[in-house]
Amino acid sequence: MQLSNPSEMRAVAQDLAAVLRPGDVILLKGDLGAGKTTWTQGLAKGLGVIEEVTSPTFVIISEYHSGRLPLYHIDAYRLEDPAEAENLGLPELFEGDGVTVVEWPERLEGYLPEDALILTLSYCGAGRELTYQVQGHADILQRRDK
Repeated sequence: MQLSNPSEMRAVAQDLAAVLRPGDVILLKGDLGAGKTTWTQGLAKGLGVIEEVTSPTFVIISEYHSGRLPLYHIDAYRLEDPAEAENLGLPELFEGDGVTVVEWPERLEGYLPEDALILTLSYCGAGRELTYQVQGHADILQRRDK
């Protein structure tokens, strides 16, 4: 899917938010500046989050509880060792009461849930290309397409 500007990216994410359920996990891949946090801002808006959503690069995890589901936004970029996931309580978040979005999921190899929606944002001219991949039995796209 081609996205020509940040507003389009947020709108796509906002639409997806309508079908999300507790325990859904979205893994966001993409280079620095590709729009991972911008996409998450759209998702948060679709969930009804009223707080400003910013990149959790330095805090690792940001939690938002003002929407219809809690949103857990993880940025694993600064993690040196995937084992840090245990100390941060990530396994509990993945199975919890909210939606979890993970930026830089490749840094958490071995600690990610089997069922997730993988979104990859890549540069495409002045815009971005968004691709979807289902991991395991995640059915988010099936719910969206009904």
